[in-house]
Amino acid sequence: MGKVTGFLEYQRHDRSYTKPAERITHWHEFVVPLPAPQLREQASRCMNCGIPFCHNGCPVNNMIPDWNQLVYADDWQNALEALHSTNNFPEFTGRICPAPCEASCTLNIEDTPVTIKSIECQIVDRGWQEGWIRPQIASVKTGKRVAIIGSGPAGLACAQQLARAGHRVTVFEKQDRIGGLLRYGIPDFKMEKQLINRRGQQMEAEGVEFRTSMEVGVVISIASLRENYDAVVMAGGAEQPRPLDIPGTELAGVRYAMEFLTQQNKRNAGDDELRAAPRGTLSARDKHVVVIGGGDTGSDCIGTSIRQGAASVTQIEIMPRPPEKENKALVWPEWPQRMRTSSSQEEGCTRDWSVLTKRAIGNGADITALECARVEWVKNDQGRMEMREIPDSTFQLKADLVLLAMGFTGPRTAGLIEQTGVTLDPRGNVAADTINYRTSVDGIFSCGDMRRGQSLVVWAIREGRQCARAVDEMLMGTSELPR
Repeated sequence: MGKVTGFLEYQRHDRSYTKPAERITHWHEFVVPLPAPQLREQASRCMNCGIPFCHNGCPVNNMIPDWNQLVYADDWQNALEALHSTNNFPEFTGRICPAPCEASCTLNIEDTPVTIKSIECQIVDRGWQEGWIRPQIASVKTGKRVAIIGSGPAGLACAQQLARAGHRVTVFEKQDRIGGLLRYGIPDFKMEKQLINRRGQQMEAEGVEFRTSMEVGVVISIASLRENYDAVVMAGGAEQPRPLDIPGTELAGVRYAMEFLTQQNKRNAGDDELRAAPRGTLSARDKHVVVIGGGDTGSDCIGTSIRQGAASVTQIEIMPRPPEKENKALVWPEWPQRMRTSSSQEEGCTRDWSVLTKRAIGNGADITALECARVEWVKNDQGRMEMREIPDSTFQLKADLVLLAMGFTGPRTAGLIEQTGVTLDPRGNVAADTINYRTSVDGIFSCGDMRRGQSLVVWAIREGRQCARAVDEMLMGTSELPR
């Protein structure tokens, strides 16, 4: 333990943001890192608990007390090594992970957890700045070939681990650039895409081959992959958006969030409008925008709409407003449901809860308003919470653009999944356990959101790493890759 009294001497201080009036004028990241001396103070607040509950919260099993101690000791290079031992891409998680580790921190009992996410991010950012992060090329090649379908965080983590084990890895990506939802689902102001490019270059130097604009099941068959590779990993994500089953969704201006976010990311990458918007340009400029869904994707739609120049932005959520503060005695160290406000929501939007969308109202082919109603959540006879519409609570929201950000129901089945014939679980995801990650078809594995359903980037990285070990064990009989 670096400083026994650190948590008593120093208050929690986290990274700050540039002011909303400034940051909404551009698409770049706007987080202001802590100065190194202040970050060391924050690292010294780690109590090095006998039972490190932060491990319970972190899906990739980050050795958080270890690298906190190393940062406090000003040993950044070894802190980076400890960080990379469990997480291939801490610059991703250090920006977009909701930090369940901080929710599990012992100091969070008093709402002052260690700034774990900020420390993680600044360790890896410094590693890149100092040139400490280099390709790790396998000294011995196995001659085995592995095809990975999907280049999101699960596919990338799996590919990097297998390449470092000496296998020849090819990643097939249906989009024109690698990254999956990291590339086209996360706005640039939350994570700039040069971070993905940089990791891609590192992985290419390690022997990974990326084949973009190659949709397996459409451009190339799964049979071809099985014939030419010793193992196939399905890591295509959960891309089927949850639909809104109400009258009027066929109106122009009612669109899925991912279509909206992808278009803007393509514009930021320099693509022309036609390439960025094959179904027609989507823009929030001078429009009254309604975002349906209160999660991260909805928040991303808010920040994007504001930067595009929306006249107004309203976010509605069918669930009730969460409490301002959780009951620690009931939920700690688990992830709490409580009121949170994202940086995008701070930039200017109206938020409303317990709102049911009933129909979209249009003028000709264009949407003009949403008809909504208030609902309440009550326990039924079986003790389960159920939604009931409040009588005479109907109201309308002016809407020129409605963005559906209600999550995803699972992977798309057309093409890849249909061709493989793999068994699906009751939720529609590819069936595979978390020990060997094997599907019902011999030689085909699955990991990430395609296997577990919509989840966090940190879970995708964990599953990609564990799946890589399972593939390595199948190919070689044993594996030295970590789980």
